[in-house]
Amino acid sequence: MPFELIKSETLLQGRAFKVRRDYLKTPKGDETKLEIIEHGGSVVLVPIDADGNVLLVRQYRHAAEQDLLELPAGTRNEDEPFEECAAREIREETGMEAGRLEKLGEFYLAPGYSTELMAAFLATDLKHNPLDPDDDEVLSIERIPVKKAFELALNGKLLDAKSLAVLLLAKSHLEKYFE
Repeated sequence: MPFELIKSETLLQGRAFKVRRDYLKTPKGDETKLEIIEHGGSVVLVPIDADGNVLLVRQYRHAAEQDLLELPAGTRNEDEPFEECAAREIREETGMEAGRLEKLGEFYLAPGYSTELMAAFLATDLKHNPLDPDDDEVLSIERIPVKKAFELALNGKLLDAKSLAVLLLAKSHLEKYFE
C-alpha cells in the first residue's frame, strides 16, 4: 500500500532545484513529513578519446570542501531531452564534441530525498568543439587511461558517487581497454 499525500509546501525555490515538505499518511495510518528536493534531472558522460583515455574533470565542490575528480556531468535545462543535455554538457565541461553518444542507463542519485533522475552516456568519436562553461565552473581536464580510471575507482580514489556508478554501467563497453 502506498503512502498518501496529505499536503505539500514549498520551503525554498533555488536556481537548480526546489525544496518541498510533504505531509504523508503511512500505510499504517500514521502521519509523517518528508523534505524532498525537486530536481529536473541531469546527465553524466564517460568520454573516451581516440587514445583510450577517459576524460575526467577536476573541480572544487564546496559541499565536500575539496577538489574532486569526476566524470563530466550537468543539469538539464527545464524539459531539455537528456541526449541534448549530454551533447551540450560534454562541450561545456571538456571542450569536446561527441560524434557518438550511447545511452548507458538511468538512475536516481538520492531517491530517499531527491527526485533527480540522471541519464548516463558513453561519448566517443570526440573532436574539439568547446562551449563556454557555466559561470560558476572552474574545471581542469584529466585524461586517464580507462584501466587506470577503474583502478582509481576500485581503490577509493574517486569519491564521486555518480562517477563510480557510471563506470560500472560502462564497464562492458570498455573491456577492450583492459587488455
